Amino acid sequence: MTAAFFVNLPLRYVGQDPAWLDAFIARGLPPELGLDATAIDRFDDAWHAGVAARLRAAGLPCAVHLPFEDLRPASPDPVMAEASRSRLLAAARIARIYAPRHLVGHPSFQPPNDPAQASAQLAEALRTWNAVLAAAPGCPLLALENTHDRDPARLADLAARLRAIHGGRVGVCFDVGHWHSFARGHALADARRWIDALGPFIRHCHLHDNSGAGDEHLGLGAGSIPWDEILDLLGGLAQRPTATLEPHSEDSLLRSLDFIAGQAQRLAAVFSRAGSGEEDVSGPRA
Repeated sequence: MTAAFFVNLPLRYVGQDPAWLDAFIARGLPPELGLDATAIDRFDDAWHAGVAARLRAAGLPCAVHLPFEDLRPASPDPVMAEASRSRLLAAARIARIYAPRHLVGHPSFQPPNDPAQASAQLAEALRTWNAVLAAAPGCPLLALENTHDRDPARLADLAARLRAIHGGRVGVCFDVGHWHSFARGHALADARRWIDALGPFIRHCHLHDNSGAGDEHLGLGAGSIPWDEILDLLGGLAQRPTATLEPHSEDSLLRSLDFIAGQAQRLAAVFSRAGSGEEDVSGPRA
């Protein structure tokens, strides 16, 4: 069941210690590769091609998480937005080396001061993500992730507008841990509202746990996320999403793998296998 899930792996870790890549290959873990500023600026194309070749030789599909730290891809300040686009486009070019099954990006909407600013943010977001999609023509999916969002509406609107142009190449990455912590899902208990709003677009999920106090990235079952409810709701989607485990420690990874082993049959009915390329289906699943 392990190979059903991607597992996050920052490429800067691999650059610092190749044993990280060795461990993923030995365990058969398909990585979602974190492509940050370090991995873009310090590692050349030949280095990235070498990592990609090792994954292909091991038969492991991969995905790429685009950079997000300090970026404002929806900023109404044109200088800030252009700097963010420049970094994202550089990442999209490198990502093509890996032939990723999907890209994950953070829209990073900021709370607007007024309706005019909200409209300006949407316009810049559309400009940014249209450019990223154009720069990665071979990638089948760009999944836009909820991060500090307090409401799903703006992300759903952005995904709908981009899907009207790019079709099935655009979707949402529903980060369960971010909903539970940043969106105060632990207090509001509004998972159904979020999954109903984003459901038509959810193609991928990020799975990690927390207590609600912060984005702790605990192993599954180690926090207070209501996994029975979440899995029931995700199980009602028309298309099974893929998923990435996002542990921030070895212990959290092992905890998540134990959780998966204990619910293998149920999880197999909710999530598509990593890199399966499952096609859209028209109606709800049985």
